[in-house]
Amino acid sequence: MRPLFQTITDLRAGAEELRTRHYGIIEARNGCFYRVRLRPYPKIGSVPEILLLGATYHRIVRGDRCLLYYNQPRRHANFLAVKYLLSARGTCLATVQRVLEVLDEIARLKRVDALLCDVANWRLSTAIMTRWEWEPHCPSRWHRHFIRRFYGDYPLAAGWIPREREAVRL
Repeated sequence: MRPLFQTITDLRAGAEELRTRHYGIIEARNGCFYRVRLRPYPKIGSVPEILLLGATYHRIVRGDRCLLYYNQPRRHANFLAVKYLLSARGTCLATVQRVLEVLDEIARLKRVDALLCDVANWRLSTAIMTRWEWEPHCPSRWHRHFIRRFYGDYPLAAGWIPREREAVRL
């Protein structure tokens, strides 16, 4: 029986676990991949949590750190949902990009058709999302949904995403 919580620090060695587990947190620090923590239950975000805890976390936690929570709904196994992206005060763009690269790699391992997210932060414009290959999806008055489609055509596989101690800071 496998453990409920598991930490993957090497994407190659942990490929089978990443392929089969549905819920996880990708973490990058200082512009480099750090780890993926696999969990037995999904992340359920709420507006009060985002407004209260997100701003507090961003204000209190210092350093160059980014966390991305993802879920693979059991009823829709061909999609990954980006539930939450949390950054520290000093997070640089390279760290956010590294988290997104690891998400692409997990999508490739799982052979999912698309990534989905509901962007609550108005500082993330449609132009920025489009530049990162996300397109608007399901227009709504109260939500901004975006999708990144693969359908078998994945970005060039990173194959090996260096860990913090092994990489030069970008």
